[in-house]
Amino acid sequence: MPSLVAFGHYLPERVITNDALEARTGRESATMEKTSGIRERRYAADDITVADLGLLAAHSCLTRAGLTPQDIGLILFSSGSAERAFPGPASVLAAKLGLTATPAIDIPVASAGSLIALAFAADLAPRYGNILIVASEIMSRRISDADPDTAILFGDGAGACIVSPQSDKCFARIADVSLSTDGNFADALHLQHGGSIEMKGLAVILQASRKIPRSIEDLLAKNNLKPADVGTYLMHQANLNLIRKVATALAVPEQTFFCNIDRYGNTSSASLLIAASEWHASNPAPLSKPVVFAAFGAGFNWGSLLALPG
Repeated sequence: MPSLVAFGHYLPERVITNDALEARTGRESATMEKTSGIRERRYAADDITVADLGLLAAHSCLTRAGLTPQDIGLILFSSGSAERAFPGPASVLAAKLGLTATPAIDIPVASAGSLIALAFAADLAPRYGNILIVASEIMSRRISDADPDTAILFGDGAGACIVSPQSDKCFARIADVSLSTDGNFADALHLQHGGSIEMKGLAVILQASRKIPRSIEDLLAKNNLKPADVGTYLMHQANLNLIRKVATALAVPEQTFFCNIDRYGNTSSASLLIAASEWHASNPAPLSKPVVFAAFGAGFNWGSLLALPG
């Protein structure tokens, strides 16, 4: 089985509290927290790019793995907020890492992009060796105060992960993955070139609260497991109420879902890897129970990944 070797992440220093957004958006601070679970989020400095954030997360991940950029055979870079249509941040990151021939591929899928990258890496690791996954987002430049219900949700940050075909250093092995797409809901969450994020929040929550549990249950059943057998759920940090709905649908304690959305907000595709990085840093011991990764995002794209103890 392909292995999860290490995670890393980076968050900008600038903290934006709900109180700071209250004056801008007209939404009360307490209401923001009640509807989303968010208390604060991070915004990148004006001179920082998506690739810059990704580079810092990549260095963090490589250091934890004890690897150098030259040990990487493929880069997969997820971002829905890159500064230009092409070339994307993947090739920029490769250059910043000093790599001149290593393939670097963009996955421009908001929210679910890092899960998709993990799924691809699981299949591609036997061919390319160590695969560096980076998910980096500067969503603060893709929101508008004219849509305060959306603007209050998003923050900036980057996460990273290394997947290897096999490794003595791995803490978990990727056992199975499920990915799905339903383009009939594409207009419910989209970003036009030069525009701001447009989201029909109720439609997104409704579909996500149905599709994520079903994906997880089907994946677990395929592997002769039940939701209660899972030790930790690592989910895209979109909304605390959504995470609670998924936990209820699976009939598992809310505490089995790692959450950091209160501190960082929704960092789109970066959120899954940031959460995984913080969780693993706090739980470095070898796994004793399965871990499930899950995400839902623009497209609609969604899915889940099952990791077993190494």
